[in-house]
Amino acid sequence: MVPNERMLIETDSPYLSPEPLRGRRNDSRNVKYIAQKIADVKNMKLEEVARITYQNAKEIFRIK
Repeated sequence: MVPNERMLIETDSPYLSPEPLRGRRNDSRNVKYIAQKIADVKNMKLEEVARITYQNAKEIFRIK
């Protein structure tokens, strides 16, 4: 339900790792699993989710 232009990805939950890593400590290396799940749910390619979330992060954090 989240529009693509408002979508961001983060890994701020140290005790809630994504599948297939449940039970292990979460860190930023696991963001790829979140991106893949978003791609699956939204019927998009992983590369498209990466591009969209990268652009959104640059905009919200005012990175040029």
